[in-house]
Amino acid sequence: MADRPIGVLVVDDSAMMRNLVGKIIDADDACEVVAKAMNGEFALRKLESAKPEVIVLDLEMPEMNGIEFLQERRKRHIDIPVIVLSSIAERGAKVTMEALSLGASDFILKPSGSVSTDIHKIADQLTELVRSLGTEFRLRHLSDQTKPRPKRSSAPVAPARPKSTPADPPKPPAGVKPGPIKIVAIGISTGGPNALRKVFALIPATLPVPIVVVQHMPPGFTTEFAKSLDRVCPMTVSEVADGEPMEAGHIYIAPGDHHITVTRNGRFGTLHVNQEPHRNGHRPSADVLFASVATHFGNHSLGVIMTGMGKDGATELGSIVGKGGITVGQDEESSVVYGMPKVAFEMGHVQQQVSLSAVADTITSIVTSHQ
Repeated sequence: MADRPIGVLVVDDSAMMRNLVGKIIDADDACEVVAKAMNGEFALRKLESAKPEVIVLDLEMPEMNGIEFLQERRKRHIDIPVIVLSSIAERGAKVTMEALSLGASDFILKPSGSVSTDIHKIADQLTELVRSLGTEFRLRHLSDQTKPRPKRSSAPVAPARPKSTPADPPKPPAGVKPGPIKIVAIGISTGGPNALRKVFALIPATLPVPIVVVQHMPPGFTTEFAKSLDRVCPMTVSEVADGEPMEAGHIYIAPGDHHITVTRNGRFGTLHVNQEPHRNGHRPSADVLFASVATHFGNHSLGVIMTGMGKDGATELGSIVGKGGITVGQDEESSVVYGMPKVAFEMGHVQQQVSLSAVADTITSIVTSHQ
């Protein structure tokens, strides 16, 4: 079963788009289109027979649109990961945030219009996300997959995931121990919007420190993302403004296409944004935030790395450890994609590894016990 490509269901009302997206997916030996559907209703009918491991979903469709499909998916307790691929994301960040709140794992913008003939521009991004989400889904459901589809001879074999083994963590200077926590810094990516909703809904408004977040997200979406979090979280949530002083009980979201750094002054410090080069392919980058937090807050910092594809944040989380700060990583079982926290854990930069359901309590406990 491990040597078959990841099955994808493409849902779009445009036959041209179904064909173009299908060609992108089938061009990758690790993936294959197992079914196509013109709207959400037809997609639901095809789930049982096609058994996809990833769904690529348009939002604007007749009869049953993408939002309605995601609502029905939730009612039926379907856990197949969904990638939203729609032009509406460019015009309606609110709709995209609604799709994520309903369980979509991530979204990718069509380069232009509802029918993008230049869809090839996002080919690498799409196939990388399909591979990551599909592999994670497969590893969680291996015991249920007893009827593999015919193999594609050129498809790569996906080996069983070995258990992660942490390296020796960096050591702080002799005698340096965690002091009173003054800041919590979080780096997160794929699967992050839903994970953060769950975490922040459980952190009390009385938390005596600020929380600063890098969530990989393109420009134009982080303002609405912050608003959507603010509606469900006890703490105040907002997008970062350059030069903004930090306050206790406040969550700050890095703006899309901008790095975020901190300086220490006053009670908690000040937030800064910039557009310096991408790091690890990202802007904002969790590594940039963690490095800044380690430099300015040292052993008064708590760094948290959560679900996400790739390795952003893993290296500089070690800088927080090296300065005597505390670090936490999300575990494999509860991560949508165990990429960023896995790399950090294997580098020895994660001091405590916890499930998503325990992240809020862990943050609150560490902060309150180090005051």
